Amino acid sequence: MVTIPPESEKEEVSDFVALTAEQAKALREKNPAISPWWVVVGQVVVGALVALVAWGVTGRQIVGLSAACGALAVVIPAALFARGVTGQFASVNAGSAVLTFFVWEFVKILVTVVVMFASHRLVVGLSWPAMLVGLILTMKVYWLALGYKRKSKPVQM
Repeated sequence: MVTIPPESEKEEVSDFVALTAEQAKALREKNPAISPWWVVVGQVVVGALVALVAWGVTGRQIVGLSAACGALAVVIPAALFARGVTGQFASVNAGSAVLTFFVWEFVKILVTVVVMFASHRLVVGLSWPAMLVGLILTMKVYWLALGYKRKSKPVQM
């Protein structure tokens, strides 16, 4: 029979090393954060381009409007999310930051569904394929933002 020793007798081996203040500062300078507002601006630009291209390629205004509705189903919730997670309450402590993130993520999903439903009800002759193309291409801006990396200054230690 195998016995498991109590927690106090176990030897813990960890290769975790805490960063010094200088190392943490150098890491932050090397990998600067991207503001969520830049992502929202990028989504607005991509959404407008998708709507204009859809209208131009098909020659039908309703297709461009449908693509714009898809883009709005991404841009409006993303702007609300960015506003929520950059607010004062989000930076109080780690617990409130996590709670804020999950609450605003839920709001973002809910608003996306509401915008899509409202588009279906308000736009007569809505083109669902065009709306989904607008939604998907506008949503892909998140990946572009992750791939975008600003040039960082050389770190001196």
